[in-house]
Amino acid sequence: MDSRRRHPHYPGEDTSPTTSHEIKGWYSYGLAAEVFAVCGVGSFLPVTLEQLARERGVWRADGTTPCTTSLPSGVGDDNNQCVIHLFGMDMNTASFSLYTFSLAVMVQALTLVSVSAIADYGDHRKRLLLTFGYTGAACSMLFLLVVPQIYLVAALLTIISITCLGSSFVLLNSFLPLLVANDPSVRAHNDSAQSLPDTRVFSSGHLAGGDLELDDITMAKSLDHTGPEMNLSNQISSKGVGIGYTAAVLVQIFSIGILVLFSKLNLTTSKTLAMRVVLLLVGLWWALFSIPTALWLRKRPGPTLPAMKLSRNPWFHWLAYVKFAWQTLWKTAKVALQLRQVIIFLIAWFLLSDAIATVSGTAILFARTELRMETASVAMVSVTATTSGIAGAMLWPKISKRFNLQSHETILACIFLFEIIPLYGMLPLIPAVKGWGVGGLQRPWEIFPLAVIHGFVMGGLSSYCRSFYGLLLPPGSEAQFYALYAVTDKGSSVIGPAVVGRIVDRTGTIRLAFVFLAVLIVLPVPFIWRIDVEKGRKEALKMANVLKGRRAAHSDRDADWQADMYEEEAGLLIEEEGR
Repeated sequence: MDSRRRHPHYPGEDTSPTTSHEIKGWYSYGLAAEVFAVCGVGSFLPVTLEQLARERGVWRADGTTPCTTSLPSGVGDDNNQCVIHLFGMDMNTASFSLYTFSLAVMVQALTLVSVSAIADYGDHRKRLLLTFGYTGAACSMLFLLVVPQIYLVAALLTIISITCLGSSFVLLNSFLPLLVANDPSVRAHNDSAQSLPDTRVFSSGHLAGGDLELDDITMAKSLDHTGPEMNLSNQISSKGVGIGYTAAVLVQIFSIGILVLFSKLNLTTSKTLAMRVVLLLVGLWWALFSIPTALWLRKRPGPTLPAMKLSRNPWFHWLAYVKFAWQTLWKTAKVALQLRQVIIFLIAWFLLSDAIATVSGTAILFARTELRMETASVAMVSVTATTSGIAGAMLWPKISKRFNLQSHETILACIFLFEIIPLYGMLPLIPAVKGWGVGGLQRPWEIFPLAVIHGFVMGGLSSYCRSFYGLLLPPGSEAQFYALYAVTDKGSSVIGPAVVGRIVDRTGTIRLAFVFLAVLIVLPVPFIWRIDVEKGRKEALKMANVLKGRRAAHSDRDADWQADMYEEEAGLLIEEEGR
């Protein structure tokens, strides 16, 4: 055996040293997909959906006049709704976008759980990563062909592409512990120390909102806190995040240039063509920069799925993976119910993550429909928020250190700062403020300071919520609990956009949705405030001992099963050779 290789933890493990090309292949997919996450999901998709529906909609005042033309004199008012007739009801075009995203998030959550086992077991992860990646990229590019007459196809493409984005990030994150474990510098350190910790973690819980960032808290508990594994993991993860967001900002700026060019040259009468061209560009970017991943990233197969029986039908293998993933999640949920502090946090995170997702989508649609901002200006709002988010990620640790804030206190500070956004949007509900004609998001320029606040807050919440949650988990079971964290995140994000969509349908304005958002944002506060970290740690340690005993009781049985499986596999191979 190559002296640079470590001993495999399971039969078939690829322990070849990690190369610079392999790490570049890992970076490349983040560079590819993060552009779609920021430019597509965070900016152009909601606007494109709304505009496609608008070009097929009619004014509610008379139910016949297309929204692309003005209402006859004396019909309706300035706040008249543009609606589409869908599923036997009149639906506001902004609501159509919100409902689509709610459904997309729900499908994504179900898929995330289902593919989680593939991220850790078997040799399908790279193949499935590329399948999700190119499927999502193709859906983004296909927007070029979607015209208003088939706007429902746009909703379908949105659901598929968002699902592919989140699932591919789960699979991508599952490679990071393996790249770290097999890095030559880590191997040299472990050989000199004559010890080798098992650095594999269950990676499905590392995704939050389609972000690239791998949760460093999970890695920290699975790796040596002071050794080169942790340092290298932080280095690769941070660099990957930086590369992805930098690329997203650059592509976003280039996209704004495309929108301005189309507007100046009057290339088309359709307001969606320029946006669909941008989505084509984003999809091409996703596909092209996935090529280095296909060429350089090794397959790195995981262990055979526990309790999977051999079958010559590949479909049974896929079903076994899905079944195992859901069984694991169910078992983790039952354990979590016995940890009071974990349950309190998950309730808070359910509410908070819903607020985060809803505010983001509502703000984009508010800028488009209520403030009448052009698409290029809306894209600049996204650029502002993303840039501010990068700054927030760097500054919040310094702020916490300067004011000696604990993790939950930093989270509360972020929440109270976040509350400024809906409260400011509610100001015009006061007649005196509305009479000013400025203040409370009555002018387009007012949304940019709020975008700075939004991005800055996200930079703190995205990291501190994960780290705070990590303090409450049983050592050795972090990965499974982060899977529960991810499902809570995605599952809750279905509710908020749907509620806002319903408010818009009933009232005809997004403005009143700020009241709902103001309440939703503060709901997690009492839950986070009452979490007792020390009590949570004690509960986690007790549960870790219980779980350790259970694993030990099952280890002998699992070993016997593995031996029988390999004997059966060898028999099948001999039989095939005989044929």
